[in-house]
Amino acid sequence: MASTKKFSPEIDSALYDELVQTADRNGQTQRHVLEQALRFYLHNVVPSQHLVRREVMEAFEQSVARNRELLERLAK
Repeated sequence: MASTKKFSPEIDSALYDELVQTADRNGQTQRHVLEQALRFYLHNVVPSQHLVRREVMEAFEQSVARNRELLERLAK
C-alpha cells in the first residue's frame, strides 16, 4: 500500500464544487480526482513550462517591447 500524506489546502469554492461534481459523476472519490489532477499537472504541465530557457524568453520579451510599434503596423 502506498504511503500517504494528509494536507488541507484552501481552494476556490467553485473549483471545489467542480471537483465534487466530477467525482460524483464519474463514481470516483474526491481524493482520486485530486490525485489524478495533481499527477497530470506535475508530469505534463510543469515540464512543458521549462522547454524554453529563461534567457531566451527574456530576449524575446525585450525584442517585442523594442519593436512594438513595428509589430502593430505589421499586424494591420
